[in-house]
Amino acid sequence: MSAPATVEIGTLITRSAGIKRGVPRVAGTGITVRTIARLHQHGLTPEEIAGSRYHLKLEQVHAALAYYFANREEIETDIARQDEESARIETQIAGSGNVRR
Repeated sequence: MSAPATVEIGTLITRSAGIKRGVPRVAGTGITVRTIARLHQHGLTPEEIAGSRYHLKLEQVHAALAYYFANREEIETDIARQDEESARIETQIAGSGNVRR
């Protein structure tokens, strides 16, 4: 019986200029570190995040959280940028009268 392959932690988080605006994400997925950080901020445990609709492995969630804690300013800036963009879009939609019901 062979030993299980070792996973290099650095391979679990990636970024690509043309994908998700180049923000860090879980390798092989479109799930950003920002998304994992937000779920964690809302009180979800790593196990709950892994078992959520994203179908992530626990080691992927832990890697994303480790990246977040090691690079908190970067991720918090990304979260703020996304919040500002969402608010701007909501304001535009409300101002145009195209409110969904």
